[in-house]
Amino acid sequence: MKYAYYPGCSSEGSGAEYAHASEAVLEALGVELEEIDDWVCCGASPAHATSHLLSIALPAITCASAEKQSLDILTCCACCHSRLKQVNQQVKDDPKLRAEISEIIEEEYNGSLNVLHITEVLARKVGLEAIKARVRKPLKGLKVACYYGCLMSRMPEALMSDKSEYPMLLDNLTEALGAEPLDWPYKTECCGAALTLSQTKTVIRLSADVLQMAKQNGADVLCVACPLCQANLDMFQGEAEKLLGERFSIPVIYFVQLMGLAMDLDPKRLCLNKLIVDPFPILAQKGFIDRAVFL
Repeated sequence: MKYAYYPGCSSEGSGAEYAHASEAVLEALGVELEEIDDWVCCGASPAHATSHLLSIALPAITCASAEKQSLDILTCCACCHSRLKQVNQQVKDDPKLRAEISEIIEEEYNGSLNVLHITEVLARKVGLEAIKARVRKPLKGLKVACYYGCLMSRMPEALMSDKSEYPMLLDNLTEALGAEPLDWPYKTECCGAALTLSQTKTVIRLSADVLQMAKQNGADVLCVACPLCQANLDMFQGEAEKLLGERFSIPVIYFVQLMGLAMDLDPKRLCLNKLIVDPFPILAQKGFIDRAVFL
């Protein structure tokens, strides 16, 4: 099982721990990654504010390169997945746009490949049974609030063939690890996403609502699959506590970090020590890991 791998910008910065843990889990499950040649930034949100054509051309450069490798694209970032998948579909469906974009990027691009999020590959290609068979340390007793946010559940062109109102991919993966995914109402609420720098107060308010609901539903941890969501809920948790006047102390953990933990992979490759809200107290209490492994 081999894919053209699109790391995206966050993999080398704010979401580096997500990339490291994802690569470790995929490797352990026999998924081979071939990094896309000369990939560029997907444009994320800022490209839309600059130029509509730019917002299409940037993902198109990467997708055209992947077409040459004759491999479907796998990406971990929900934002990157949304942009690449939308553009791939638009170019495929619109001959005029396809010709215009091909001229702009100076490459023939037909939209012939599939763009897959890592959760799709793991849950549907690798399969839940194969994942269960690889579990060495079941996460029994860990109550997990699976948080999808906006980008994994909005815009039909970018959906992962999951239920937009109440998606279940993360829940199914979490359950395969032996943990308990919670039935809670805020799994697709917005955390503020890319407004982190421009409207910080809004992000803190939105993140506070998500964290409060997770706590009220008994979550030990929040499980995410988006570096923007992880950053907002983790980085602003202290500010959210001040805003609402209550303590949360809920670790915001990438789902692949939980997978790696259950699969008993090298803890240092999972980068759990890079999170802001300390995950070790609850994970040690449950008997899953000891902070000493990082000393």
